[in-house]
Amino acid sequence: MGKLIIDSHTHLWKKQDTWVDGKRILSLRNGRSIFMDEEVQMLPPWLVDGVNSAEVMLSNMDYAQVGGAVVVQEVIDGNQNEYLTEVQKAYPERIFCMGMTWTLDEAKAVHEAGLKGIAFPGHRMKESLLSLIHIFKYMEAQGMVLSMCLGESEAQIGEMREVIQECPQLKVAIGHFGMVTTPAFKSQVLLARAGKNVMVESGGITWLYNAEFYPYPSAIRSIKEAADWVGMDRLMWGSDYPRTITAITYKMSYDFVTKSKELTDEEKTLFLGQNAEQFYGFKNLPTLPYIKNMSE
Repeated sequence: MGKLIIDSHTHLWKKQDTWVDGKRILSLRNGRSIFMDEEVQMLPPWLVDGVNSAEVMLSNMDYAQVGGAVVVQEVIDGNQNEYLTEVQKAYPERIFCMGMTWTLDEAKAVHEAGLKGIAFPGHRMKESLLSLIHIFKYMEAQGMVLSMCLGESEAQIGEMREVIQECPQLKVAIGHFGMVTTPAFKSQVLLARAGKNVMVESGGITWLYNAEFYPYPSAIRSIKEAADWVGMDRLMWGSDYPRTITAITYKMSYDFVTKSKELTDEEKTLFLGQNAEQFYGFKNLPTLPYIKNMSE
């Protein structure tokens, strides 16, 4: 293939064991979890012990020729700071791990532990994003990256724009491709115009277009549309691994882009890896060979 591939939106956990809005989330066996009090297939069924580990992800990355990955966090998986600190120390060149915090003391702790950013599931927040401005300013001063997923409405757009303007040196990655299938899509993408260090990553785009399914022609059109608004140099590919690979393979989560005839080679290069390499500061990523499938 010959292209640098970096996944800007993945998840890892030792075990899901938490409550959200009074509803249970708990890892079971065979890739299943209790999710909001309902049993669902959270992971591929061959992850029999419920552990979504860095080692399994790296095996998937090697097979799919994905050089590096960014690990974000979500409240639905429980706080994974302790495990991700271990992962960051074990795989510093290939994996970029983010903490999850709600206080300044917690932000300082994850930074001191070696985590390189903080992920905020803003779409699950009831309070104003501006209530966290002291944390964002600390992150800006420490050179940390902010991952922010916003809601489906316009409610948080103004607040997020104010955060970007108040912290002009803070690197910000807007997640879930601006909730591309919702009314907030254009407003979220246009946040990349609010500051020079703002990017939009496509984690979950195949989930949002799951009803259409592979090869996701509407997703390609949305990528082109977003590029028209803010430039392809502000967009990054992300898979939302591992939840999305219950429906498709890991490689399918990006090769609908590589196979598209609507995007140029230069656009694919920027979107699939080059932008993320510069934004997150990846260095010395491996060149991964293609290994032929036995069935080929």
